[in-house]
Amino acid sequence: MNKEKILEMSRIENNNQDLYAKEISQKAGNIAAVVAAILATIFYVFQILVGLGENYGLYAIVFSIPATGYLVTAIQTRSRRDAIVAIVFIIAAVFFSVLHINHLVTTSTIL
Repeated sequence: MNKEKILEMSRIENNNQDLYAKEISQKAGNIAAVVAAILATIFYVFQILVGLGENYGLYAIVFSIPATGYLVTAIQTRSRRDAIVAIVFIIAAVFFSVLHINHLVTTSTIL
């Protein structure tokens, strides 16, 4: 096989998508998730320090980002590893959502 035929087959296989661009996009998403987690932690600590209580909702949102990414990847690639990681992040997102809702209900002045 010549080089041009191999490249053409690769393009067809990858639907004319640039694999390097896809890899960079994935790395950017991972870095964005880490930055979101750091920012949520800063907001969480600051909110406690100023006496406004806890806000687990930020962590629920932060954990939902990689949960969604890994879930979509697991579905598209049938990757067991990505499915397991997605489940872990989904459990964390649900856990922090429940904590946040519980905190809102127990501290509400309306009820």
